[in-house]
This record gives sequence, C-alpha cells and structure tokens, in this order.
Amino acid sequence: MKIGLQFAMPAELHALPGAKDLEPFETISGVPFFEIAPDIIACAGGVSKVNAAMAAEILCLKYGVDMILNAGVAGCATDLPTGSLVVASVFVQHDVDTTAVGDPIGLVSTVNQVEFPTWEPERCVEILKSLGVTAVTGRVATGDWFAVKCPRAEWIRDTFAPLLVEMEGCAIAQVCLRNGVKFTALKSVSDHLFRDSRAEEYFDFGQALENLGGALLPFALALQKEEF
Repeated sequence: MKIGLQFAMPAELHALPGAKDLEPFETISGVPFFEIAPDIIACAGGVSKVNAAMAAEILCLKYGVDMILNAGVAGCATDLPTGSLVVASVFVQHDVDTTAVGDPIGLVSTVNQVEFPTWEPERCVEILKSLGVTAVTGRVATGDWFAVKCPRAEWIRDTFAPLLVEMEGCAIAQVCLRNGVKFTALKSVSDHLFRDSRAEEYFDFGQALENLGGALLPFALALQKEEF
C-alpha cells in the first residue's frame, strides 16, 4: 500500500528522523516530494486549506497513494498536555458558513456534508499502542485562521466541540473523499487556545515535534500492513 505523509510546515516533516538530510525526488507546483521509505512519500504542502488541498490532490492523482496520513502540530481546545498525540476521528471546517441560504453551519457544498470521518480512528489508536505509543481520539476543527484566545475561539469550541483546532486537515479529508482515498491524521498538541501563554507555547513546540516524529514512521509502516 502506498501512503502519502502530508505536513504543512517543513519543521513538521523534519521531525522525522533523518528527514532533514533528504533531497526531494520531484517538485510540483512548488511542493517538494520526498521518499521516506518504500511506498511512503512525504511533502510539506504549506499552511492553510488551499495549500493543503493542492498537495493532497497531487498525492492522489500524480502518485496514486492509497491513504494520506496528515501529520503535524495543533492547538488544543482543552487541557491535554503539550506533546499529547491525537488521532483525529472527525474533521469539520469552522470557517464555512452558508447559513444565510438555509444550510447548517459548517456544511461543505458539492460533497454536502459537515463532518468528515477518518479511517478507523480506534484501530489507529490500537496500532499506535502496539508500537508503545499512547494516543487518544478526538474531533478536529479546520479553518484559515490561526486560533487565539478570543470570542471567535470560544464560538468554535461551543459550536463544533473540537479537541484540536488547526488549518489543513479537513481540506485534505475533502480531497481524499472525492478521490476515494483513505484518510487518517495524527496530531501533536503544541499549544492551548485558552491559555494566556498560548503564543509562547506555539513558538516553543519542540516537545510536540519530538513526540510526533518518533511515532510517525512506525505508524505509517504499520498502516501499510493493514487490510483495507
């Protein structure tokens, strides 16, 4: 099975052991692609939904991946410790709003759904557990907004009840849905939306990257052995 590892930032990709020393085998639309292991291709597609969707589409159409594993750091809407690993169970887009024409909040047109489930999140947690890695599952809210402590963050929390908030995952989930490609996501808590120290936390997320980088490749290799 061919897996695409999709990150937003190079720092997240470089959390993989040895990744800093790799040279891309191809660059498409400004996105460099790396072979991490046989049938495991990685890229850092860029921050936000459009960049994420573009890179995901390349992974699906150009490289024919069977699954995209989105990985990176994310802000936490609760009190999970920094560096905690989360397997996303469902993604939503908090910045999609066509309620003025009668749609429910968060409805993504064309595919006409609000929630984008991932591939067997509880099974993914069990796979990680077999590798000696502890993770939990939770909802994730995606949007083109760097979340900070403010009324908007409170609205996202109260409306969508996410465990995490980030900027790419639901866009990738939508691309995978339309291409018939499996999708999962592993996120590491870098900061906390409702702490006054949120900005300082975000710019000092070495522990979050270390925990993510240590678990990710073994997880991807284990996923390759799964029956789909």
